[in-house]
Amino acid sequence: MPYVNIKVTDEGVTAEQKIQLIKGVTDLLREVLGKDPASTFVVIDEVPLTDWGVGGMNVADWRARNS
Repeated sequence: MPYVNIKVTDEGVTAEQKIQLIKGVTDLLREVLGKDPASTFVVIDEVPLTDWGVGGMNVADWRARNS
């Protein structure tokens, strides 16, 4: 049974956006991996910007440096 964990930053992701993420995962499983999406668990975690990063910097610092 496939398990997909999506991490998004806590910047106000709406319920509609989460639905679109799940639809995208469903398409990925069906079309790319050839899996039955009906048996898949999809978990969406909202994480603070300071909990993960890009290139060794947390996202807030990376955005400040590159904007």
